[in-house]
Amino acid sequence: MATASMKVASETYTTEKLASAKQGERQSVIAHGVRHQEKHVASSASSKFIGFKGVSSSSQSSSTKCSSQMASGMLRLECPDLRILIEDAGKHLEDLEKLSALSSKDDVDKTLVIYTGMFSKFVDSYRLIPEENIPTCLKTISDVIHKAWAIPSHGHTLGSSLCDVLRNNGGLDILIKSCCSQNKNLLFCSARVLEQCLTTENRSYIAENGLVNVLKAARICSDTRRNVDFTRVGTGILEHLFKHSESTCKQVIRQGGLKCVINDSRYCNDVETLRHCSSALANLSLYGGSDNHQAMICENVQNWLFPLAFHDDDNIKYYACLALATLVANKEIEAAVNRSGALNLVEPFLMDHDPAEFSASSVAHIHGHSKDWLERLVPVLNSNRKEAQSLAAFHFVMEAGIKNKQCNTEIFREIGAVESLKRVASSPNAIASRYAAQALKLMDEELPHKLSQQVPLWTVEDVIEWLKQIGFFNYSKEFFDSRVDGDLLLQLNEVMLIDDIGMLNGILRKRFMRELGLLKKMADYSSCDFSDLHRFLMNIGSEMIQYTYPLLNAGVDAKVLKYLTDDQLLRDCGIENSIHRLQILENVTANTGVSNLDGNVDKNIDVFISYRRSTGSQLASLLKVHLELRGFRVFIDVERLEAGKFDNNLLQSVRQAKHLILVLTQSSLDRCIGDIDHKDWIHREVVAALSSQCNIIPLTDNFQWPEPEQLPEDMRAVCYFNGVRWIHDYQEACVEKLERFIKGETKIGDGVLGRSVVLGGVVTPGTPTLRGSLNTYQRSQSNESKGSHSSDRDSKENILVNGKEPIVLNDGVYNLHE
Repeated sequence: MATASMKVASETYTTEKLASAKQGERQSVIAHGVRHQEKHVASSASSKFIGFKGVSSSSQSSSTKCSSQMASGMLRLECPDLRILIEDAGKHLEDLEKLSALSSKDDVDKTLVIYTGMFSKFVDSYRLIPEENIPTCLKTISDVIHKAWAIPSHGHTLGSSLCDVLRNNGGLDILIKSCCSQNKNLLFCSARVLEQCLTTENRSYIAENGLVNVLKAARICSDTRRNVDFTRVGTGILEHLFKHSESTCKQVIRQGGLKCVINDSRYCNDVETLRHCSSALANLSLYGGSDNHQAMICENVQNWLFPLAFHDDDNIKYYACLALATLVANKEIEAAVNRSGALNLVEPFLMDHDPAEFSASSVAHIHGHSKDWLERLVPVLNSNRKEAQSLAAFHFVMEAGIKNKQCNTEIFREIGAVESLKRVASSPNAIASRYAAQALKLMDEELPHKLSQQVPLWTVEDVIEWLKQIGFFNYSKEFFDSRVDGDLLLQLNEVMLIDDIGMLNGILRKRFMRELGLLKKMADYSSCDFSDLHRFLMNIGSEMIQYTYPLLNAGVDAKVLKYLTDDQLLRDCGIENSIHRLQILENVTANTGVSNLDGNVDKNIDVFISYRRSTGSQLASLLKVHLELRGFRVFIDVERLEAGKFDNNLLQSVRQAKHLILVLTQSSLDRCIGDIDHKDWIHREVVAALSSQCNIIPLTDNFQWPEPEQLPEDMRAVCYFNGVRWIHDYQEACVEKLERFIKGETKIGDGVLGRSVVLGGVVTPGTPTLRGSLNTYQRSQSNESKGSHSSDRDSKENILVNGKEPIVLNDGVYNLHE
């Protein structure tokens, strides 16, 4: 078997017969302005390929029939060697599929020899294959590499070795050149192979020798108007190219790569494409550096990551969260990432997943990441942001389990991750410390002293350990002699530091108080906070959490808050910042339902988005981003609760909102039918909106309105509100119309995308109306609704896109008047 395999690996065309086919033929490799290399086909054919463990083979003779056809320039697929190339590949794919985690090293080596020979034969024969047959060969190569990567345990060895063969034999040069082909099928097939073989070494080769060509192909493929197979390949290539260097990332961004990823994440519903988009943004966050981070902020990446992190697919969620955690670790853009609200999705994801199970859930991370990739994750682990720490620690648990099986845990010491993990494992960040401890156990490392998140319960020894972590161990004797425990630590001020601890250096005191402030924000006060005061302060802003313990020590709880004055907050609670006192008092008024002078609750939220999690979460998250980018203050609950577990704070948020956008996707109101006990949260949100003068704007997508009589009487009026029909391919036009609704600019004659009917006069958006009839226009289904019948009861509607009437083409596709 081994001998036969070596024979297959060595069969190819001789130098003399290739030279006779076309004397003096030259190959030009354009390398993005780096180099221009010319060589005879003869030298290309005689080049050696490097296979697994150094196996090499020179070109050997082929059949006389092939050589005569080559000489006449009329090679056909009937050539025995080319037919064997394709037929044998299909036959050997079965051998590849038989490999498993239990396969022996000999079986893996034999399979590798077969396919290195096949790849070498393709490269040497490439110029002699008719162009119409090349895509078939490329598809075979792509299938082989794809299956090789997916083999448990041995996949990394097989996949990377086959990718090395393509690079060493000139295969990458062929693929790079084909990326500029006018034959779109050839371009796509070449790009598909590239997407499978962009290992670290191959990425470097392409960055030096063909980045422009490959980027061009990626942009063409990632166009969402093309077949979904194209977008998968295009975004897959961009995902890998963002995993090279800062300079490469900058070139990819400059040539439109980042815009392509953002566009695909907005308009494409294909899960695999969105996985590539999410991973691409995570890679760019890790490899891009500060300048490219700024470019990401300019493109509002932090906002567009929200729908990805809100997705139902765990892999899309995870890498979007990783991108967010990496970006927020950069102090220069921390505020912008905070404002997006997407960071609130990180910790809920981590709490719902087990690192070991998640690492085995997808081929994307089943083999683990490279040393270079992991080294770039260490600064995220060292960040002061708890979300960044937690997610980085989670990932190191995954990697520790994978590297443990590969007997390669020493990699973590080489990149400096062990000491960082020990620091996090002993920190009061409950989520991050738990995962860091798990990672250290898998690395067989000693666990450090663990600090509880319950800081008020700390012992003196815990305080000393914390001093060591923050770099103030020199003062440990003074703290020990004063018997400073967690309770006293939380009450320290600068005067005490001077008089009792002897910290005379003003800059040192500022540093210490900064670290103490971070500790107060991270602490868990549940052991002494029985009225959830901590949560109230957290809802105002993270900087307010530091006042939890001073308020509690002054005897304040959530019920007492509404009676406090500014003077009491200053003198009795020690809140010296007057702006913070004002914020607390204003939020107390708003959250206790105290009316303003005209008798109404303050409307400090522009839009509250109500949606059904099972079918409407993606559209709701998309709307949030669109509206926030247009300057609206938007509230969306990111942790929808089951019936019977409703959070009454949400009702208060509805009352504080000027508008409620009711996202109606398939079956959204089914649970409301017969809900006489008000257990359904959409039912309760609609009733709260109706009773608080909150303008309701239904937004429908693939939705069937029930009969009004089927709904509870207290929400029945929602059936008569004007609304917007969502068309996924025309997001901007839909949001523009929605914006006009919110601003009160849209009238009945403006062409509302939805049910907008009235008898006896004009009404403003949000006014209950009787259903009637309007002019009829056709519309396309959204991507999420393709294949379904039009489901809104009133199919009569009119559509304007940017003020222009669209022309309806075949299959209901819109084309706008120029």
